Amino acid sequence: MSTSTLPKLTPITQPWIKDITKDLSQPNSWIKQYGSPINLLNLDSFKQNFKRFDQVFNQFGVKSNVFFARKANKFKSLVWAAKEYGFGVDTASLNEIKECVEVGLDPERITVTAAVKNRALLNYVVEHQIPIVLDNLDECDLLNQILEENDKSLKVGFRISGFSHNGEKLYSRFGFDIDQIVAFISENLSDSGKYNRFKYHGLHFHLNGYSTDQRADALSQTIDVADRLKKSGFKSSFIDMGGGILMNYLASSKEWETFHQALKQSIKTENREITFQKDLLGITNVDGTLIGEPKVYPYFNNLYQEKFIGKILESNKGGFTLANHLIDRDIELRLEPGRSLLDQCGITIAKVAFRKKDSQGRLLVGLEMNRTQMFSSSADFLLDPIFLPQNPNEQAPCEVYFVGAYCLEQELLLKRKISLNQHPQVGDLVCFVNTAGYMMHFYESEAHLFDLARNLVVEKNGSWNVTPDEDFEM
Repeated sequence: MSTSTLPKLTPITQPWIKDITKDLSQPNSWIKQYGSPINLLNLDSFKQNFKRFDQVFNQFGVKSNVFFARKANKFKSLVWAAKEYGFGVDTASLNEIKECVEVGLDPERITVTAAVKNRALLNYVVEHQIPIVLDNLDECDLLNQILEENDKSLKVGFRISGFSHNGEKLYSRFGFDIDQIVAFISENLSDSGKYNRFKYHGLHFHLNGYSTDQRADALSQTIDVADRLKKSGFKSSFIDMGGGILMNYLASSKEWETFHQALKQSIKTENREITFQKDLLGITNVDGTLIGEPKVYPYFNNLYQEKFIGKILESNKGGFTLANHLIDRDIELRLEPGRSLLDQCGITIAKVAFRKKDSQGRLLVGLEMNRTQMFSSSADFLLDPIFLPQNPNEQAPCEVYFVGAYCLEQELLLKRKISLNQHPQVGDLVCFVNTAGYMMHFYESEAHLFDLARNLVVEKNGSWNVTPDEDFEM
């Protein structure tokens, strides 16, 4: 390890990304005009991802509806695209809902699953008759009060949780307990019930993690709930299984395995670091014994996107597939993908501001951006960036850490040490690939009064052109 090269993690890159990064004149001009960093979004990739989900549903013959999880990215153009391409938007805040209405999205193409639904939000959805997914009793009481005040009714779904898997009850802080929901709806949504202004529409769940087996069990048990509700006179028109649909970032499973091995081996004194100060990315080191696994997204997957959904639909329930059960009951299956609808849709480009060595001799490369503009819940973003030198010469290869502009010792853009084929110069560019899903915006902040990154939609008409997201309309 001490003499070998750093383990690579080569990202999958679609042709549009390769095209833009092979000619520096365009990204240079965009950085000069809009500052550093810039986020670039390609809507063609967004459309293709939607088609992949649509095709798997058509293959199984299942009625479906896809709602883009708006929280995954702040580009307003994605809402325009959802309207244009014929799918919906899952919203988590009042501003997200308003944006959908302003774009002209049909209320039936909007779903509301916000974790907190206050009076302002509920007033708005009642006014615009936007279907909503209810999570708890207090939401029900507040919505009911608003409906009574306005003498209106509203389509509602209910989020449920507490599914059984391998003999254990899966934990969630969200939703009504699956063992109580049938009695709750039957009692309260009848003509004489407390919530008789609620128009029951369907059931919703969202599981943490990425297990297809857990999702298959949850879908199977939700179908059972729908059957029991139907006996009480409540027809479920949909079951929404939320998001958390795996995608694949990396070109090589071998590289992914090699990195994990190298990370664990790096704790040995004789081995050099491959992450900053030998950070184990969530693995616990107890006197040389490693406990647990890195707390990172599973960046390499064989089962992803439409394959992930297909695996669930073909799962067996009583001798028939789950797809067959949905078809027989005329139940629409809904999804709320975020990350997996944004696969290959976006890149983030930043300019080199400085090079220096820290007090222990590490080469630090400062970029004109901050870590909140490249940050998610994963312990690190495990993709090799694309280095774009102004004067390529393939001389003086080096190993660097990319750092950002916040005045913090821990202001690392990537914790992983990165190999470059030449020593970076001030003004060179660095491109982070596949950042649209939960990387660009989810934690982005304006500390130090820094401007937020400019969001630009890229389109090719002969050459590549950009449109500021705030000016984009289809």
